[in-house]
Amino acid sequence: MGPLAGVRVVELGVWIAGPAAGGILADWGADVVKIEPPGVGDPARLFARMLGADLPFNPPFEMDNRSKRSIGLDLTKPEGRALGLELIDRADVFLTNVRPAGLARLGFDPQSLLARNPRLVYGEITGYGREGPDADKAAYDIAGFWARSGIAHMLTQAGAHPPFQRGGMGDHGTGLAAAGAISAALFERERSGKGQLVTTSLLRQGVYTLSFDLATSLRFGVGLAVGNRKTMGNPCINVYADADGRWFWIVGLEGERHWPPLARAVGHPEWLGDPRFATPAERAKNAAALIAELDAVFATKPLAEWKPIFDATEDFWWSPVQNLDEVMADPQVRAAGGFLEVPDGDGTTTLPNSPADFHGTPAQARWMAPSLGQHSDEVLRELGKNPSERKALFEKGVVV
Repeated sequence: MGPLAGVRVVELGVWIAGPAAGGILADWGADVVKIEPPGVGDPARLFARMLGADLPFNPPFEMDNRSKRSIGLDLTKPEGRALGLELIDRADVFLTNVRPAGLARLGFDPQSLLARNPRLVYGEITGYGREGPDADKAAYDIAGFWARSGIAHMLTQAGAHPPFQRGGMGDHGTGLAAAGAISAALFERERSGKGQLVTTSLLRQGVYTLSFDLATSLRFGVGLAVGNRKTMGNPCINVYADADGRWFWIVGLEGERHWPPLARAVGHPEWLGDPRFATPAERAKNAAALIAELDAVFATKPLAEWKPIFDATEDFWWSPVQNLDEVMADPQVRAAGGFLEVPDGDGTTTLPNSPADFHGTPAQARWMAPSLGQHSDEVLRELGKNPSERKALFEKGVVV
């Protein structure tokens, strides 16, 4: 099931970015074996506790670890490292977001693993990249992706504190980048027969996310201002509030095309002949006055009354600012494949979907996130370990 059916992945990932990449590969059909340390396992298993209550489920962990198999393996012990290497020797992909120095101590660095298995695609996610003074510095996505890349700054209004990102925003984008790179390397291997190291980082993903601004600054040598809704140079692309304080975006990026529909939708076609608003340059010059006028008009009706007007106006593009309950109830989100049903016992559990579909080789979630070591015995059997060998490994605590 899925375009990666038959691809064997060994994941040594923690928290979100590495497991997110593995989760996408699993969604696409790969057999992902997740190596976890004894005890807690992947520390992301603690998210349930971090959510602030004694909860029976761990949705953030379930999101990124469905359809995987878990083996609890103590890599600090020689026998554990040997088993890990056996798994990787048989794999197509090794995926990790453990820091490079820690991997080198285990003998799981790219040079060592690619020497053992030349067909291996080694997928590495770091905080800040492989080179430079901070190459081995620890980072969560709020540091490497959100803060250091410039994203938080470019979303901070004057006099306000930088906004907090939502959980895993940078991690999931970085995981998607890693999954795409790994897939491209697998494609290239089909031609050359050789694997390779592919890398990405939280910082690199942050820079790419902010590339509209950074490309402009690089080319012109000047910084860009933080957006302010009260003075947007093109009032046709701005956020406004209705009579109930409910926000919505108007997305008229093409000023000349989208200004007439906006003027008509708000019942002021005479504005089209107003010299203050006649051209894009004049609208930008008088943006504060025009936005104030629009604010006053939009505050006269609730969004339920504006919606049919907006939808009936040709070339008027807009979107409500939805809360989570509205997103979950939005029929278009469902139709676009935003959620999927994961087999869970006798029923299914609904979770967010990863963001791509394959219509010729459709993929399907196979099971919920595994418990720590749920598949340890199964994986050992696949490595050819007999019952007495397996029993000894469990008794020694090498495997849990």
